[in-house]
Amino acid sequence: MKLFLFPLALAFGLFASSLASAAIVEHTFEVKNMTVELLCNRRVITTVNGSLPGPTIRVDEGDTLVVHVLNNSPHNITIHWHGIFQILSGWADGPEYVTQCAIRPKHSYTYRFTIKRQEGTLWWHAHSSVLRATVHGALLIRPHPGRKYAFLHPYKEVPILLGEWWNGDIVEIENQILTAGNELPPSNAYTINGLPGNLYNCSENQMFNLKVKRGKTYLLRIINTALNNQLFFKIANHKFTVVAIDAGYTNPYVTDVIVVAPGQTTDALLTADQPVGSYYMAASPYITTQVIAIDDTTTRGLVVYEGTSNSTAPLMPRMPAFNDTPTAHKFYTNITGLTTKSNPHWNPCPRSVDEHLFMTFGISLAPCPQNTTCLGPFGFRYSASMNNESFVLPSGRGMSMLEAFFNGATGVYTTDFPDKPLVEFDYTNPNISFDQSLLFAPKSTKVKKLKFNSTVEIVLQNTALIGIENHPMHIHGFNFYVLAQGFGNYNATRDEAKFNLVNPQMRNTIAVPVGGWAVIRFKAKNPGIWLVHCHIDAHLPWGLAMAFEIENGPTPSSTLPPPPADLPKC
Repeated sequence: MKLFLFPLALAFGLFASSLASAAIVEHTFEVKNMTVELLCNRRVITTVNGSLPGPTIRVDEGDTLVVHVLNNSPHNITIHWHGIFQILSGWADGPEYVTQCAIRPKHSYTYRFTIKRQEGTLWWHAHSSVLRATVHGALLIRPHPGRKYAFLHPYKEVPILLGEWWNGDIVEIENQILTAGNELPPSNAYTINGLPGNLYNCSENQMFNLKVKRGKTYLLRIINTALNNQLFFKIANHKFTVVAIDAGYTNPYVTDVIVVAPGQTTDALLTADQPVGSYYMAASPYITTQVIAIDDTTTRGLVVYEGTSNSTAPLMPRMPAFNDTPTAHKFYTNITGLTTKSNPHWNPCPRSVDEHLFMTFGISLAPCPQNTTCLGPFGFRYSASMNNESFVLPSGRGMSMLEAFFNGATGVYTTDFPDKPLVEFDYTNPNISFDQSLLFAPKSTKVKKLKFNSTVEIVLQNTALIGIENHPMHIHGFNFYVLAQGFGNYNATRDEAKFNLVNPQMRNTIAVPVGGWAVIRFKAKNPGIWLVHCHIDAHLPWGLAMAFEIENGPTPSSTLPPPPADLPKC
């Protein structure tokens, strides 16, 4: 529901037209359990408003979004608005114990924030437990009224949410693995808009269909909501023109395959320029780890041209191999940011840097609790770490991290997260994968303190600990410039020459290359606590996370306001 806000007085002059076009967009989310049948299995899942995916939110840049969350499920829950900057509205960001405590069963909370300097495709999802497997939906931001897209206006816009499906109760599965210390088992299927497609058993009539008119151009708003896996996406005999990623415009990039990591979004134009007929769209995994079981299956939907005969056999695209790193790397590195006037939100990449950070991360181990059998390597339990610190959410400490920041409270977190790994080693050498002298990291809740408006550069360095893997790293509250990415150990002498400081792509989630590195840069201009973590869902409770504490700015307009009165309490 969209309610328009009219200016209070003509004295506002030029601001009046802007205020008149701003709006309050209001939704009610009822979180509840429902029974569904998929792949010949009846299963209880948690959803929003009884749908999978959940409701699509459509707003204009400049609108204020108000979402009333009623928790009628049996689980504690929070909602994260993935990729939203939350400028001075960090209380609405949503990660449990970081910016708020959970909304308990039979309780409610209202999220309120304004969409500023963003347009494109984002999404919302649960940020408690593994509930985002079924509690998620698209968040589509159109240009401010009076402005156009930075590309030709499409005939139609189509959200494409790629996901994973487990036949078992995903919350119970997570509880079991956290007890046993092993990894999340592979999914039973991948999905397109909640449907697995007809390559799976018992799924002949459970396939997403997109009807198109020949000659028309469609904007596909592609979102990877999966817990574990990056995904390749193709449509038989068609090409895409990528025009945005993570709600940031790009120079048009033509490709026949799109790769999206968990948490990422891609806006791609699809022109229906093939002969009238049916064409499969398909998504299959891009998986780089070699130490866990994988779901190497394919989900598919149909693109059906108007006038197609029912007897026409659909064409199937040839999908990349599940470990096709060259194809994935080519896609990720060929995208550049749009710097022309048609992109009203582009700011040049800052050239001087105030804070240089070097962050290593990967899977590690933790001791097995007494009188417990653990199923990880050497009889230990799986853990994860960044710079040899394994992050612990501060549950049971009486308040969220953001409340502690606002109140100046101690005992919730410390500000001594290291700027670089305390132990240097040959990070991506597979011979160190099971070196027990490197595999154990202390549990802690540490943040890195940053000055307001400082420029921060981070080298994100994968390691080979336990196994070589690609990690999708997400920073809450910011987009960042991706300056370069590559394989092996980062070497400043060699790799700084590769930096793109002219038109780097901007993201909120980056798939750091398998056995490799990426360098990112951003301005710390939003005070509060901002979580940094791997968007593979098992890795957050394992500890692959940290947070930034960004100081208040020098003026009231750059200072975090007080929390809402109804903010959930711990």
